[in-house]
Parts: sequence; structure tokens; C-alpha cells
Amino acid sequence: MSATVAAALKKIAVAILTNPKVLKTIGGIVLGIIIIIIMPIVAVVSIFNGDINIDTDRLQTMVVENLSAEEQQKLQFVEDTMYSIEDEMKTAGFGGRVKEAQVLYVLALSDYASEDGFVSKLVGCFAEDQTDAQIISAVNSAFGTQLTAEDFGKIMGNIRAVAIDLSGYTDPATKNNLDLVQWAMEAQKAGWGYVYGTYGNVFDQAMFDFKLEQYPDEVGGHEDFIRQNWLGRRTADCVGLIKGYGWLDPETKEVNYGTNGMPDIGADAMYEYASEKGTIDTIPEIPGLAVWHEGHIGVYIGNGEVVQAANTEAGVIRNSLADTAWTHWLKVPYISYVEEQEETNS
Repeated sequence: MSATVAAALKKIAVAILTNPKVLKTIGGIVLGIIIIIIMPIVAVVSIFNGDINIDTDRLQTMVVENLSAEEQQKLQFVEDTMYSIEDEMKTAGFGGRVKEAQVLYVLALSDYASEDGFVSKLVGCFAEDQTDAQIISAVNSAFGTQLTAEDFGKIMGNIRAVAIDLSGYTDPATKNNLDLVQWAMEAQKAGWGYVYGTYGNVFDQAMFDFKLEQYPDEVGGHEDFIRQNWLGRRTADCVGLIKGYGWLDPETKEVNYGTNGMPDIGADAMYEYASEKGTIDTIPEIPGLAVWHEGHIGVYIGNGEVVQAANTEAGVIRNSLADTAWTHWLKVPYISYVEEQEETNS
């Protein structure tokens, strides 16, 4: 592969990885194939013209039907490497960061993948509580590359904005307070936006058009801001943040409206339906409680902090319980409440 072609493929990679709609359609393995093996001329021309309209169906067809024997061998190698990265990352306790390692492989380290111990070397660059700058520094040190945290952060920012990570959940198969806390915290970390009437799905153009018609004042009144800031990201409104967790299918990681026994109700109805609740001055230290005032609701995550889908301009934020004029707390109906597991010495 020539340097010119390789550079063009890297441009395609960045275009794909920063396009949430495409990311939702193309899996990691196919993405690796597209970047490492295939150079669709139309995509290259579009990139240089600033028009990133990638025909994902065409790319999938190219992968399946138009590979030579040599390319099929490369395909198998890419697939094996992507799965090996996933397996070793999970074994090392970094299941929630598999995409980071796969992105590094696809965008920067594919030339090193045939070396003995490549996957272990890549996984060895990861550590707990790393910043993007720290992981890129570790990769550059291990492989002699000159990657930048800025480029990596730009790509990962878009991936993190739409990804659902269940690795920190207590019991994904049930709906419980501790996993509600994880859901809310991940939403805040990923920079979810606020759009009235949404509940955690990726806010694409089709949904935008529907919500503009459904809520001409609440959504239409913020149309320009939403288009510039939240389009292509996951969004929720205040009660939608809670309902989205209730409607999450842990197998598919899709938010399916009205499922799992949680009805489509507003913040005030959720408070009214709660069987256990009280005034805010009596709030117990139970992560996963909801906090409420008329017309608004948030998730108490413990230690005096709340995650809430605040408003259109702020999106999903984390702040002190005292920073919002909450009047009451409640146990969210339709989920169970369990105590945090405490580690004990054997």
C-alpha cells in the first residue's frame, strides 16, 4: 500500500469514526476491513470535497462480494485481531474500553499487528483512570508512534457519545438502583444532550424531524442550538433519563420505548406513583433515589450529588444536591432497590 493510499484511508477512517450515524451501522470488524483493505474512490473524493456521505450498504457489499483471495486473508487477520483485542481487554478488566484499543489498532497500529505479542503489548498500555493524554503517551512509548491526544480524543468523543457501556453494572439483567446510577453517570460522562421528549436514543435527523412536529415549542424553540450541539449524540429530557434506563435492553443495548414494565410517564406522575418518598430534608443515603420538584426530576447518585438532564443548553450534568431546588425524594417505581455490595475480608 502506498503512502498516498494509506493517508487517504486514514482520512476515511476519521470521517467514519466521527460520524455517529455510520458508527451505528458499521461494526468494528467491518470498519477495520474498510480502513485497512478497501479504498472506495467515491468516499475519498467526498472527503476531499468536504461531503461525507458514505453509502454503508455499498461498503458492506464490497466487503462480502469483492475481495480477492489475498484480501480475504487480510479480512480474516483483521477479524481475528479485533476479537483478540476484545478478549484480552476484557480479561485485563478493561471491558468498557475495548473500542479505544480497537480504534488505536485500526487508525495507527495496523502496521504493527503482525508482530509477536502485538495485542498484549497494546493492552499493556491501558491502566485505570487514564486520561486520553496518558493512554496516547503509553502507546507512543510502546510502539514508537507520534499520535496526539487531540486527534484520539476527537474520534473517541464521538464514539463515547453514543456507546452504551454495561461493564460497571451490578446486574444488567434486572432494573435496580445501583445500575440506574451507573446509567446516569455514564450519560453525564459521555456528554449526553437534552432534547424534550427524548429518552436516551441517538438523536438523529429522523428523530429531530419527528420531535419538531411533536413538540413545536419545546423543541422548535431551540432548533438551532439542538442542531449545532446535540444532533448525532444521545439525548434525554429529565424523566427520559430515568425511563431510558428502564427501557434499555441489555442484550442489544437498544432503548426500546415502553418496555420492561416502565410506562411512559412524566416527572410529576413518577413522583405521584412512588410508594416510598419524602421531603428532601429527610433523604436517606441510598444511591439511585430520584430527587424531584414540580415538573423536574433527577437521579441521586450518593454523597450529596445528583445527575440530571437539566435543560437544552446544559444537557446532562452532575452537580450538588444543594445546587437545585429539589423539594422531595422518592424511590423510582418499576425498579428494585438493593444495597451496595461491600467487600469483606475472608
